[in-house]
Amino acid sequence: MGRKSNTLDRLALNRLILEGSHRYFEDLPAEDSSLTFSVLSREMKKQLGVSQVDTDVLKTLGFYTAEGKFSHVAELFSDQNTFPGVDMMVFGRSINEIRERIKIHGCSVLSLFHQAVERIAREYQVEKIDGVERRMVEKIPGQAIREAMANALVHRTWDIPTAIRVAMYPDKVEITSPGGLPAGISQEEYLHHQISILRNPKLANVFYRLGYIEAFGTGIQRILYAYRQSRVKPDFQVTDHIIQVTLPLVDAMPPLDQEEQRICAVFPENGLLSRQEIEQATGFEKTKVIRLLNRLVEKKAVLKVGKGRGTRYQRQ
Repeated sequence: MGRKSNTLDRLALNRLILEGSHRYFEDLPAEDSSLTFSVLSREMKKQLGVSQVDTDVLKTLGFYTAEGKFSHVAELFSDQNTFPGVDMMVFGRSINEIRERIKIHGCSVLSLFHQAVERIAREYQVEKIDGVERRMVEKIPGQAIREAMANALVHRTWDIPTAIRVAMYPDKVEITSPGGLPAGISQEEYLHHQISILRNPKLANVFYRLGYIEAFGTGIQRILYAYRQSRVKPDFQVTDHIIQVTLPLVDAMPPLDQEEQRICAVFPENGLLSRQEIEQATGFEKTKVIRLLNRLVEKKAVLKVGKGRGTRYQRQ
């Protein structure tokens, strides 16, 4: 216990020192000076048309320290590194029935992303036959899988030797990344607003340039949007040390009557409304709006946020 406590204290101290100097862990010098970037080069050529990833490109991406050495973020994108990767497990009908274990380690963070997304997607795809045509059906939206995996890699803490854990069950997948929320962000802001503070801004910037994440801080909303037609919704658990995203199998949204549809129609995209604002927008009286909102919350078509006078509603 003493050794673990000393390690945690040392990590906390190092983070405070970095924060005080307005630096990030990704800015520190890499241990390996002979890094190669074939995976990054291939991605940048495919997505951005960059013919050659040379020193100038690497400098633009922030891969060097002020002293001209490779930084941790360069090491993360290099073809080989010693950072923790992704541990995946496929369960059967119970947690005692393990069908498969997959460990993805020692490679570029881009390889981690693609391999993990591909394996999760493959687990939750089924082939259906409609007449003479065969088509693949996603039991979990591919967009949600990509967003959750990208978020896990971009926002995790990299200074602890713990892998991202992916647990695949018959009815859901759980993606757990080490490190809670960055300092200065509450759970409420994380779940319902844009994240304005990045733990790994240079890492996030490369993912953004390559098109694997959209505008910073919209990942949670994009995951929820992928489930907009589903009765079941993703779940987000946040503690001081982890962030866990649970993606369930999609289930068709129950039908909404005309009055419920009218309520849903007044919500702006990703916006929050009070009950009073909904009353004004629909012209419905207070008791009717309360009744309709309660039904919509039960159907998981609308999300209730906050309590008391601060209660707001959001379209799922």
